Amino acid sequence: MGRDAAPGVVCPLSGRGMPFLNRRSRIFLKMETLQPSGSFKSRGIGHYLLRRVEELASHIANPHIFCSSGGNAGLAAVHASRTLGLPCTVVVPSTVKQLMVTKIRTAGAYQVLQHGDAWADADKFMREHLMPQAGEAAIYAPPFDHPDIWAGNSTLMYEIAAQMPPSAPADIVVCSVGGGGLLNGVAMALDDLQLAASTTVVGVETAGAESLAAAVRAGQLVTLPRITSQATSLGCAQVTQMTLDVAQRATFRGVVLPDAEAAMGCWRLADDERVMVELACGVNVALCYDGRLEKALGRPVRPDERVVIVLCGGSNVTVDMLAEWRKEYAYLEQPLRSSPERESRQQDQKEDVYEPAVPERAPVRPQWPGVEEVLQLEAKL
Repeated sequence: MGRDAAPGVVCPLSGRGMPFLNRRSRIFLKMETLQPSGSFKSRGIGHYLLRRVEELASHIANPHIFCSSGGNAGLAAVHASRTLGLPCTVVVPSTVKQLMVTKIRTAGAYQVLQHGDAWADADKFMREHLMPQAGEAAIYAPPFDHPDIWAGNSTLMYEIAAQMPPSAPADIVVCSVGGGGLLNGVAMALDDLQLAASTTVVGVETAGAESLAAAVRAGQLVTLPRITSQATSLGCAQVTQMTLDVAQRATFRGVVLPDAEAAMGCWRLADDERVMVELACGVNVALCYDGRLEKALGRPVRPDERVVIVLCGGSNVTVDMLAEWRKEYAYLEQPLRSSPERESRQQDQKEDVYEPAVPERAPVRPQWPGVEEVLQLEAKL
């Protein structure tokens, strides 16, 4: 395929009546599972690579893409690189399952390596030992921390706005938070669409990877000493500064749920909608079952409110994994019934953390970089 091809696609917004909240609530699913790589990462990384290739076209004939990743970003980089006709080397930490390594390799990666216990270790190894070998031809593809990544991810929110009636935009948007690239993109689009003040954004993390919650509590960026969550795709020890800025808006709510509830979201989504997602995405779905969203908002969800759950996707899931999670966390099958086993198991899990907003800080609508380019890209999709 040529270098003018788009590495991402427009994904449907499913709006069937679903049993997440109550029968009258309007729940929409943004189906990022249908991206070429299986996740929203195709948007941001695809846009980023298009920009870099355009910049280098005049003096670098054969660029080589390098991406460090917890899995999904690497898979997106490989798919985008193949679309652009370029080789891509991916480095992931040793904690990434062989399932993901195989998927990245099968997708057409030039090379897939595992190094270190965390993404930061893999990233450092790639930058210091692999990229220098490629010289000027090396293009670094960050998994989340770059304005062009965020601009690409913002197309998701522009699509949502276009797919909903102009008189009935989304009232609540639920998305997961790892390093913050998705949340940043959602915020960029809401600012540009002048919907930031009227749209509540709920950012969801898993316990053991809650770098945003830790930053909000500290009032500044902090680095987690280690990642203990099974949702390795969310395993970023520190979020971006923009992510913390977004989390300090009055319209933001932050939530931390244990891995067990993320797993529950995965199997219940498979039951209800016949869609398989990994833990990093299932945590979004879990929030909208059994009153968790109401707890996060601090109020009931109105019947006329429109809630959009970003099914960010992810490929680290199989039927066997769903069955294992369901067996391990069976005490969550009947959440409305209290039992000694359920209460005992919940004590072993970290309690839900609902970070307060900062109402005294008014939302700001900055001039984001890349908005015009994103709109042009959106027109091509």
